[in-house]
Amino acid sequence: MRILVAWLAALACSAALAQPYPNRTVKVIVPWTPGQATDIAARVVAQKLQEALGQPFVIDNKPGAGGAIGSEAVVKSPADGYTLLAASSGPLSIMPHLQKVPYEPLKDLAPISLVAATPFALVVNPSFPANNAREFIALVKANPGKYTFSSSGTGATAHLFTELFNSMAGLQARHIPYKGTPPALTDIMNGEVTYTVETVAATASHIKSGRLKTFGVSTARRTAALPDVPPLAESAGLPEYDVAAWIGYAAPAGTSREILVRLSSEITKALQSQELKERMANIGLDPVATTPEEMAAFMRREQDRYGQIIRSANIKVE
Repeated sequence: MRILVAWLAALACSAALAQPYPNRTVKVIVPWTPGQATDIAARVVAQKLQEALGQPFVIDNKPGAGGAIGSEAVVKSPADGYTLLAASSGPLSIMPHLQKVPYEPLKDLAPISLVAATPFALVVNPSFPANNAREFIALVKANPGKYTFSSSGTGATAHLFTELFNSMAGLQARHIPYKGTPPALTDIMNGEVTYTVETVAATASHIKSGRLKTFGVSTARRTAALPDVPPLAESAGLPEYDVAAWIGYAAPAGTSREILVRLSSEITKALQSQELKERMANIGLDPVATTPEEMAAFMRREQDRYGQIIRSANIKVE
């Protein structure tokens, strides 16, 4: 009888292992607090994956250290496809250039697919005496050191994108870092700071209400959240200015390609749904899907690009 029981248990285990992926709950670690853009994007995609694959995709928020805590938790997890990362540009493309992190993004993670791009917008106080991006550039360039720009913090994506814009446009302005996006935008609306390049998610409502004026978005294409706003590549005459923060899905390095491709394929299908496109647009995101190989190449390019911006602007985090 004992031999029979052992044999049946082994048979059941073998059958479970033979079942196609996934055959149990998948955990998606979000290295940010609930409600942040990466969290929302990860949740809407996880819901679609759950519907398509028939197993729960459960969000597990592990915030802290600028996204490094949650990212490290995934890196140290088994490479079996049951722990995934809601990956994003901050902890993976930017932080490794500014401080020591307990992982190597390009080595320790297996990319699955991008899910969204986060466009930014150049915004000023409505009273700023310029009617378009070219007039704005001409005025700031004619008065080096007179104007100021804010960001959500030294080394934050907004800081880097504004520095890149300044460099390409030939502007000299003083950086004023804040502890978060809301105060950085509030002081522009109050007339205390001149401008910034900040996320469409954070600026769209203020632009629509008239509390901020925008001269263009940071991506080469228009964004669904602000369809009437032109790209700065056109409005400012800066054809090479095409930047956005990114959000995607990744797994621990060593995860089988079969699993990566299965998830990537389902994410691509999910992002084609009109419902998901509208939900993304409502939070200022543009849906983007890639293969694992395309995301890997993208991450390499982004790490190089952010590194160049940080070195050129001599950005350091104390």
